[in-house]
Amino acid sequence: MSAPSAPPSFRVWAVPGLPEVQPGDDLAKLIVGAGPGLVDGDVVLITSKIVSKAEGRVVRASDREAAIDAETVRVVARRGTLRIVENRQGLVMAAAGVDASNTPAGTVLLLPVDPDASARQIRDGLRDALGVSVGVLVTDTFGRPWRNGLTDVAIGAAGVRVLDDLRGGTDAHGNPLSATVVATADELAAAGDLVKGKAEGLPVAVVRGMSHVVAGSGPAGAGASDPAAGSGWEGARAMVRGAADDMFRLGTSEAVREAVTLRRTVRDFTDEPVDAAAVRRAVAAAVTAPAPHHTTPWRFVLLESQTSRVRLLDAMRDAWIADLRDDEKSAESIAKRVRRGDFLRRAPYLVVPCMVMDGSHAYGDVRRDTAEREMFVVAAGAGVQNFLVALAGERLGSAWVSSTMFCRDVVRDVLGLPDGWDPMGAVAVGHAAAPPVARAARDAGAFIEVR
Repeated sequence: MSAPSAPPSFRVWAVPGLPEVQPGDDLAKLIVGAGPGLVDGDVVLITSKIVSKAEGRVVRASDREAAIDAETVRVVARRGTLRIVENRQGLVMAAAGVDASNTPAGTVLLLPVDPDASARQIRDGLRDALGVSVGVLVTDTFGRPWRNGLTDVAIGAAGVRVLDDLRGGTDAHGNPLSATVVATADELAAAGDLVKGKAEGLPVAVVRGMSHVVAGSGPAGAGASDPAAGSGWEGARAMVRGAADDMFRLGTSEAVREAVTLRRTVRDFTDEPVDAAAVRRAVAAAVTAPAPHHTTPWRFVLLESQTSRVRLLDAMRDAWIADLRDDEKSAESIAKRVRRGDFLRRAPYLVVPCMVMDGSHAYGDVRRDTAEREMFVVAAGAGVQNFLVALAGERLGSAWVSSTMFCRDVVRDVLGLPDGWDPMGAVAVGHAAAPPVARAARDAGAFIEVR
């Protein structure tokens, strides 16, 4: 009978004796000089600060905020002076990773330009100097949503299986694993931070006993070199969740501003079906708009079947053609104008927002009655704007056009709407077939008058 195998374990320790890092230093040589006693399968954890210093990412900045601005791609959330942003490396973190600690006064440290490339260079240097196959992680300190406290995570990796995809396997009870992908590199980074500390001046740590996650070492199957991309070995960049899969991409007070920015007029859609529940959530946002006299002047007619969409669009087209003929437009001009609305037929989902004036006041005075209707029209527009922004937050494209306003009787008749419902255009909804075209910047000051 064979002896039971030892339970899994690993050892982690900090590497003392590294000198103060200067621009141009070879980090692999400095680590070798500290005598870490590396062997095949070890994982070397290196604080990003010394990588930045060696790569000359120390810049003069009398204003740290300006340096953060320069490194920021997208502001996710802001509270006072604190900003959570997406930086040039694609990482979502506080202050874009710009650090004013452990650097001379009047300077700041920026993150390495390409942390994965930095990790590869250090790994190659260690292999050349010591003849060992190790993994290298470049680490940095992150806060986490919903959790107090900081921890280290991997922002650069070489020779380490950063993600361990267990999907398709089973647990100890035989239950299928359908969503379990372990962030191995982040777990290693956090383990290293326990011994490196934040103020002890120990920027490098070594983990031993995890050779099964190091390329070119450990049990058979690990491979003689880094396996192909897509298998968890492709670097720490693989750990950054893409925008399409990020359920929490929008921040706090920035959520509305970001959704407004995302909102575009989209006229070209894919064939992907629209989630009816998402549209209903957008309607729920629409009806929070302000309205006069505590009224609710919004109604949204959802055309979810192709039959209803075609029937409405055919009737509207016929009415439009009749109007254009009455205006003595040429056949060519009529055909051209009608073609402009063809995108409505290609949209997988249509919504007809309507205004109702239930609760409005009748004054018997033209001026006041006109103003009363205008208040309701403004409220209807506010509701539609909420609707469009909420659709953008659901990652749905939309186009609001005025077409139904020119044939309201036709629309009411085809859709069986009450006489008091005034169609306020039509909204085409779907998944955009292409990324939105960059919007020209507008200076808000050009639209402001101060008195």
